[in-house]
Amino acid sequence: MNKQNSPENRAAQTSGPDLARRDLLKLTGAGVAALGVGSLSNIRSPKAQGMSAGWDKVFPRSESVDHQKVNFKNRYGITLSADLYQPKNRAGRRLAALAISGPFGAVKEQSSGLYAQTMAERGFITLAFDPSFTGESGGEPRNVASPDINTEDFSAAVDFLGLHPSVDRERIGVIGICGWGGMALNAVAVDKRVKAVAASTMYDMTRVMSRGYNDSVTLEQRTQTLEQLSRQRWQDAEKGTPAYQPPYNELKGGEAQFQVDYHDYYRTPRGYHPRAVNSGNSWTQTTPLSFMNMPLLTYIKEISPRPVLLIHGDKAHSRYFSETAYAAAAEPKELLIIPRANHTDLYDRVDMIPFDKLQSFFNQHLSA
Repeated sequence: MNKQNSPENRAAQTSGPDLARRDLLKLTGAGVAALGVGSLSNIRSPKAQGMSAGWDKVFPRSESVDHQKVNFKNRYGITLSADLYQPKNRAGRRLAALAISGPFGAVKEQSSGLYAQTMAERGFITLAFDPSFTGESGGEPRNVASPDINTEDFSAAVDFLGLHPSVDRERIGVIGICGWGGMALNAVAVDKRVKAVAASTMYDMTRVMSRGYNDSVTLEQRTQTLEQLSRQRWQDAEKGTPAYQPPYNELKGGEAQFQVDYHDYYRTPRGYHPRAVNSGNSWTQTTPLSFMNMPLLTYIKEISPRPVLLIHGDKAHSRYFSETAYAAAAEPKELLIIPRANHTDLYDRVDMIPFDKLQSFFNQHLSA
């Protein structure tokens, strides 16, 4: 990948103390204020929502899979909402299972649900969940993220699967997509119950928030961002409610291609969902704080001897995250680069997502 000419690198080079709101959103790509948060207006505060009764996914329902809405609590007492998918032909057998979440700012009705339903068609019991503070899951305030709590969410999903009567608890794997790919790797490093992990089109959210794209943020810029975020806490405390960033993935013209790709998924019928942070909603302004000094992948080597599969598009602006993670991980590990795929192609392009590879990987490493 030519980092000098990549769109994310050109965007990062525009950062500076006078970063405007529009430029700020251009720099983040994933919609997180990683580089210099100004005093942004406080938009409407999102509210927690009850579990929907009907099929409200952005993908069609499979007739070969049983679907059930479920919920469970994580270690912090937050109730998580999830969709459980089971093969219709399971015939009372205990099956291998997968906990799935992501992308960062998405909900289970989008990409993670598609992965979950497809892998259930291929013989796995799967659980696609909304992370804490987002979607139909609990937690206040709304639309805030935490590298600790959201890592814990994966282990809570493993708790649920391990107690399910149709699951063989010694055959549980994890799939993380985009920003939740980094959370998945972080969770599996400490949760030794998980036997294999795959991360698709992975973002390391702590890296991009603390250093910017291609690690281009200077110490001066980082310090300024932390000064602004720290002072925003006083404003939030005074008002008793957090300020929110502007709506994500709105195009004004002149955006880099990867931002156009995000808009094409989150803001069009292809992938729009009203509960998704990235579908015109937003994170709290202070969401980056806990990400900026808590590196997610510090202990990635400790996943070994359990296998790691990293999947990324060769045209993705984010490809370097998987390449760096692959270099840092210990064997057994594999990096699969998908020809012609950009970052969001691996959200929902079923002709590009390597489901055959995912099936063979988990069949091998979650064998009875």
